[in-house]
Amino acid sequence: MDDYIIHVDHGVGLYRGIVKRKVDSISRDFMLLEYADKDKLYVPLERLHLVQKYMGGGDERLALNKLGAQQWSKLKKKVKTDIMELAHELLKLYAAREVVAGHAFSPDNNWQREFEAGFEYEETADQLKAIEDVKADMESEKPMDRLICGDVGYGKTEVALRAAFKSVMDGLQAAVLAPTTILAQQHFRTFSQRMAPFPIKVGMLSRFNSPKERKEVI
Repeated sequence: MDDYIIHVDHGVGLYRGIVKRKVDSISRDFMLLEYADKDKLYVPLERLHLVQKYMGGGDERLALNKLGAQQWSKLKKKVKTDIMELAHELLKLYAAREVVAGHAFSPDNNWQREFEAGFEYEETADQLKAIEDVKADMESEKPMDRLICGDVGYGKTEVALRAAFKSVMDGLQAAVLAPTTILAQQHFRTFSQRMAPFPIKVGMLSRFNSPKERKEVI
């Protein structure tokens, strides 16, 4: 009860439960939704596909839409326009990427194989497939466009380590972005330990660094 919902045609309302109402002398079940000014909307259960729970973040109170007003229709029209513009920009971007040649990295060398042999765990089949796909992307002239997904502990960091090492073997730098300073510190420690046997410099930039340290790293 009292959950925020979205009706395709009427917008944001409050779910008030399932109620029975008589229509043409027949008792039927309806979903009761409440909108601005305490207006009520009864949705037949066979039309539940028009309603979904609001999935926004936070506990903030939402402004309810007003039944019969044009606010929701205007918002939907604006969102549709924005999506079309975004899709157009993405099409332009990917069309440009198709004709631009990127840097084709060299095949694995002995150091790469030695570095990977230093991994203390046995790779999973999915992990090996991800590593192979990333390397194939890097060795191609086509600009890389790959997203690797996996839960915590599934070995994503090792995929990033091997890709970063391969980049450095071609004389380039590699940057790893982390969402928190703690994670940045953890990755810095991992990268430093794994790459310690090789002539590679590893640095970290975060709020933990002093201005002098940031300047040196940059």
